[in-house]
Amino acid sequence: MDQSSDLNTPPAALRGLILDFVGVLTAGVLETHRRWCVSQGLRPEAWRQTLNDNPTGRALYADLEVGRISQAEWNERTAPLMGPNIDPVNLMGQAWGDVSPAHDVIAVARAARAAGYTVALLSNSFGLDPHDPYAHAGVWDLFDVTVISEREGIAKPNPEIYRRVLERMGLPGEACVFVDDQPKNLDPAAALGITTVLADDPTRTAAQLSALLGVATLAA
Repeated sequence: MDQSSDLNTPPAALRGLILDFVGVLTAGVLETHRRWCVSQGLRPEAWRQTLNDNPTGRALYADLEVGRISQAEWNERTAPLMGPNIDPVNLMGQAWGDVSPAHDVIAVARAARAAGYTVALLSNSFGLDPHDPYAHAGVWDLFDVTVISEREGIAKPNPEIYRRVLERMGLPGEACVFVDDQPKNLDPAAALGITTVLADDPTRTAAQLSALLGVATLAA
């Protein structure tokens, strides 16, 4: 699809685009984590089970999200939960190293920003150092505003973090669209008048956003 020369300004009702990171600007995360687990001699679901089902692992990840511990500390304390032979050095980077950017969604975000939308990142963090997932995906330059839970001390779905992103964008909720892959994270946005999009497939999400925002991208 050719980029339309008529799309110089966004539709009057919408002026802001707010994007989650994992599952929105990245693709194939679960599959990548499973492959990494197998490469380490672990069960394919070991990463997910350690972070979600193991009480200690779940608490460590919650602390990482809001900056109570650093990514380096998380690496050291989480590696033994996965197995005795798991190298803690840059554990997060090991597991995330082969995760791919969601190129179709990123292209729509770039087109939206070029068309005059304010584009914001609203992300629950999993640390920035030593592995910076946003730099790895090449998306830092997408955003006018970045609200990351590690820096805020609160995480989605806490309603306050949504209010903060709107305040920093200088926009009311009714003027914004928010995209997330977790239904529980959409409800607080909708309560603030934000139009919500559930990301379940990068191609489908990109097409939905393109139509909603009235922007088009160059075909690959």
